[in-house]
Amino acid sequence: MRATFTLGRIAGVRIGVHWSVLLIFGIIAFGLAQGHFPQVYPGRTPLVYWAAGLGTAVVFFASLLAHELAHAVVARRNGVVVDDIVLWLLGGVARLKSEASSPAAELRIAGVGPLVSLLLGGLFLLGTWLLALVSAPRLLVEVAAWLAGINLLLAVFNALPAAPLDGGRLLRAFLWWRTGDRLRATAGATAAGRGLGWLLIALGLVVFMRGGGLGGLWLALIGWFLIAAATAEGRQAQLRGVLAGVSVRDAMTRDPLTVPATLTVADLLADPRYRYRHSAFPVSSVDGATVGLVTLDGARRVPPEQTGTVTVGAMMVPLSRTAVAGPDDSLADLLPRMETGAEHRVLVMDQGRLVGILSLSDVSRTVTWLMGAAPRR
Repeated sequence: MRATFTLGRIAGVRIGVHWSVLLIFGIIAFGLAQGHFPQVYPGRTPLVYWAAGLGTAVVFFASLLAHELAHAVVARRNGVVVDDIVLWLLGGVARLKSEASSPAAELRIAGVGPLVSLLLGGLFLLGTWLLALVSAPRLLVEVAAWLAGINLLLAVFNALPAAPLDGGRLLRAFLWWRTGDRLRATAGATAAGRGLGWLLIALGLVVFMRGGGLGGLWLALIGWFLIAAATAEGRQAQLRGVLAGVSVRDAMTRDPLTVPATLTVADLLADPRYRYRHSAFPVSSVDGATVGLVTLDGARRVPPEQTGTVTVGAMMVPLSRTAVAGPDDSLADLLPRMETGAEHRVLVMDQGRLVGILSLSDVSRTVTWLMGAAPRR
């Protein structure tokens, strides 16, 4: 699940948002402001209801973020580097740069999320009781009650044993412990995720045909997202299995052609050495140090009247925003970074010296070769 846009960082972890969050945010705010709150607490102005609906939706997504941050914290404590957190339709996902080292670590990382949601649900439930006890405004009590219910529902839903839900991770930890085969365990959890997705779609269609309206369509939509996410996770797991034991050195393009930072964009686009060989190049400073990455697509976006004066160094992706790896790093562990890194390429450095560049086409070529070289059964 890739982020559509980024909100920022918390404790060094990038927080991203998938477009589906905007959909669910709007549905929650509209449903509360135009439906639920006016029914349970009539007689207020639309502005009050909309303020309560929007505020409730914001707190709900803060709860989702707390759920995912708990995954990130426990993952770090278990030696797993967290790449980012992406909030999406079914809650969120903390994307890890590497796998858990053992079924026990997988269990801890996956289990903490539903526990946090369960805890938040309990706290909001306690808040509901206290607010009612002190005769707080009924609308405020309803806000707390709704947040309590949705967090408890989130805890239960995420505990279902189907990938990519937390319960799917728990199922994978169990299967991994039983079989000793992480890839096989992932396949089992992925199959369970697709099965649950199809079940929700079928249930949603039945509800819709029996007059359930949007409720049935909503179940079907959740099922469709679940199938898509489980399938993507299964493919990634299969890819990681194929690339197990393969280093970056085995797949990278060695000793790549570099572009001087002082070269103008016009000269870059006109030079046949750059136009016909690759679509991205490392950028070097006057002293030969690697300082960034330039793509031909990026160069072509420079206004034509400026290409003669704008240098490559002025429009390149700086090294600080470019994915960098060592030649002996695991290629499988590098894949998540390539999906989110600048222009989906990685500069390969060995003791500060550029030795190669890695693109998704390099990975694809390596996978094709490995699958072709695998013995047929």
